[in-house]
Amino acid sequence: DVQLQASGGGLAQAGGSLRLSCAASGFSFDEYAIGWFRQAPGKEREGVGCISSSDGGPHYADSVKGRFTISSDNARNTVYLQMNSLTSGDTAVYYCARIEAFRIGYYCFLDAFYDLWGQGTLVTVSS
Repeated sequence: DVQLQASGGGLAQAGGSLRLSCAASGFSFDEYAIGWFRQAPGKEREGVGCISSSDGGPHYADSVKGRFTISSDNARNTVYLQMNSLTSGDTAVYYCARIEAFRIGYYCFLDAFYDLWGQGTLVTVSS
């Protein structure tokens, strides 16, 4: 199977932390990069960040920079999103998605260029 599975969502208190996982199967991180997106109720989907084995490091949206960290465990074929200092504004369904690795420098935050999506996992932050 070629798929992505997002997991780890749940309820957190403001100021707390959660770690999301994105498990990949059926393709290699050598050829594809992974992005994280989120969509809050009534709002457009927005890019959170992305990671590629061929890039200089993860990239982050300004809204999460300094609070969120993306990492990759290639042995487990899994990408993580560590979320710290959570606020109610982080409440959303979080998705991981796949993009061809050579595109990541230009299209990290553009969801139209991602060709495979996980099912999403809900993060709720109490205020």
